[in-house]
Amino acid sequence: MQHIGEHGIVRSRDIEAVGIPRQYLVRLHGQGKLNRPARGIYTLPDAEVTEHHSYAEVTKRVPQATVCLLSALVFHEITTQSPASVWIALSKGARTPAFASPSLRIVRLSGPSLTEGIDKHQVEGVTVRVYSAAKTVADCFKFRNKIGLDIAIEAMKDCLYRKKANVNEIYHYAKVCRVSNVIRPYMEVL
Repeated sequence: MQHIGEHGIVRSRDIEAVGIPRQYLVRLHGQGKLNRPARGIYTLPDAEVTEHHSYAEVTKRVPQATVCLLSALVFHEITTQSPASVWIALSKGARTPAFASPSLRIVRLSGPSLTEGIDKHQVEGVTVRVYSAAKTVADCFKFRNKIGLDIAIEAMKDCLYRKKANVNEIYHYAKVCRVSNVIRPYMEVL
């Protein structure tokens, strides 16, 4: 129980890795001492659930995922959007996760556009990887056909207005994501 309290959300394989049998979790769940929000995921019944709980849950189930696009905009508080799904970035060869809840939207990235600009944040005891505000704005322009150009422009304006990033940081990640020519006219207007 102490291990679960320290880590917030645990997978049965995490418990097994520290030498505790998986059946222990099943027994505690049956006694009402643990919640099981999803297959293989356990939490304490009195655990504090934050607005970013779904990000922690997805990170536990897909450790190589990085929260991106609309979900990262919500995390950085630079959008008025409220996505119904958790947006994650995976490498091009990674296996597609198969679970129903929470709903996922997956984008595939490779090279520096996958690995650069990742910040690590603690959410309910879980280390969640989220792209920085500047990288998220560049990604919004890269995937403007999926999320809409209006959202990308709004994200850039809000990011600069709230001082989450500066023009140079956004332009750096625009080069990394190979959208510098796309983003330049919008940056010049601001």
